[in-house]
Amino acid sequence: MLTVGVLSACGSEKSSSTGMKLVEDGKFTFASSGEYNPFSVTDGDGVMTGFDIEVAEAIAKELGLEPDQKRFKFNSIVEGVKTGRFDAAVASHTITAERAEHVNFSTPYYYSGPQIFVRPDSDVVSLDDLKGLEIAVSKGSTYAKTAQEVTDNVVQYDSDVTALEALAIGKHDAVITDFLTGKEAIGNGIEIEGKDILGLSEQAVAVAKDNEELLKKINEALDKLREDGTLKKISEKYFKEDITTNPEE
Repeated sequence: MLTVGVLSACGSEKSSSTGMKLVEDGKFTFASSGEYNPFSVTDGDGVMTGFDIEVAEAIAKELGLEPDQKRFKFNSIVEGVKTGRFDAAVASHTITAERAEHVNFSTPYYYSGPQIFVRPDSDVVSLDDLKGLEIAVSKGSTYAKTAQEVTDNVVQYDSDVTALEALAIGKHDAVITDFLTGKEAIGNGIEIEGKDILGLSEQAVAVAKDNEELLKKINEALDKLREDGTLKKISEKYFKEDITTNPEE
């Protein structure tokens, strides 16, 4: 279930000459968490880099706007878009019915899926094996709902990486997160193993429901970035594979 944060201040959107409602004219103000390596990660100067960030910057270029990144807690980003604090979220949000009640989504810009991660000495393989056990997930993610199907003992962290690090040092029985995030963590030396993949998910840009012109322009930008190979190039830079096309098609 989507967790929406309460914001103390809301942005004041202005209509640009193109009909798009923007927080600041001439800028594409987008939010990401900065805590979801390699999708978004924050450096020592507070600047975010990563797959999501480069996608957002490519979209901004197609829109003829200056990219303006805003770091925000993942579980409050959708509410920030809804209330006009940001023009959009480019933060690996999975398209869900619950989120679609609050914002509109672009066409997917990448495809992934949740996977179970455990320590190497664990006997857990499937979701059924986790019945009644303790599962860690990230706050505001769709993975909490999956975990709650088999246990009431769900622990939530601010980021998936923090949850995986906790798992590796002996906390919790498993983590459910995106399989790409888990793969990256293993590559970075975190001692965990991936088990069953629990399905396919679509990740998209979130835009306020009353900003139809911006959504239209973002979709047009994504179409062009797919066609000219930009999305594929960004994906291969971070994952050494193309995650921007539907593997089921």
